[in-house]
Amino acid sequence: MNDYEDVPAGVDVLRVFCGPDGRHGNALGVVREGHHYPDEDSRQALARKLGFSETVFVDDPERGHLDIYTPGLRLPFAGHPVVGAAWLLDLEILQLGVGEVFARQDGEFSWIAARPEWAPPRTLQQYGTAAEVEALPAPPPGEGWLYAWAWEDEAAGRVRARAFPRRDDGIAEDEATGAAALLLSAQLGRALNITQGCGSQILTAPAPDGSVEIGGRVVLAFHG
Repeated sequence: MNDYEDVPAGVDVLRVFCGPDGRHGNALGVVREGHHYPDEDSRQALARKLGFSETVFVDDPERGHLDIYTPGLRLPFAGHPVVGAAWLLDLEILQLGVGEVFARQDGEFSWIAARPEWAPPRTLQQYGTAAEVEALPAPPPGEGWLYAWAWEDEAAGRVRARAFPRRDDGIAEDEATGAAALLLSAQLGRALNITQGCGSQILTAPAPDGSVEIGGRVVLAFHG
């Protein structure tokens, strides 16, 4: 769905991990009053109707209790919905099924700290050049969730990436994917500055306790 005028009342749309120019970012539906969709079936139906890579339902805005759905399934954790919700709700702690997620604001960037084991499995496939990543079809042949990446500047930690869910739910390519960025940062053991999709930006920073911070810009695209 590209026309936000068709988004139901009570649903805000954010763009998470926007580029330096404020463009791009991954669209996120946020239902601030999750009780209007009281069960999994109604939530899944709305997520499918919206067609965003994820939609998040807020079950307790003061405690930050979140429930996350793709168009086809429920997720225990995902990066861009939690970063977006933390920014919108202005909370320092969010509650997910995997545990507490700590959040902070640092200038124009919103950050969360998450653990690699929370992220759903991803295939992290390195390519020789950024041009090879950019030339991939959407999606590439094959099965399973693919995060294609290459160094743009290895010394500076700059990465070019694209993400392909390949799960037959209408999302051919994910514009910006916090969980995959988290896994890549943990695998490489270093902070990254990732350009993903058409121009989204994701920052990562591993911590000594094994968690990884994920940060990016968030903008309100539509207030429902």
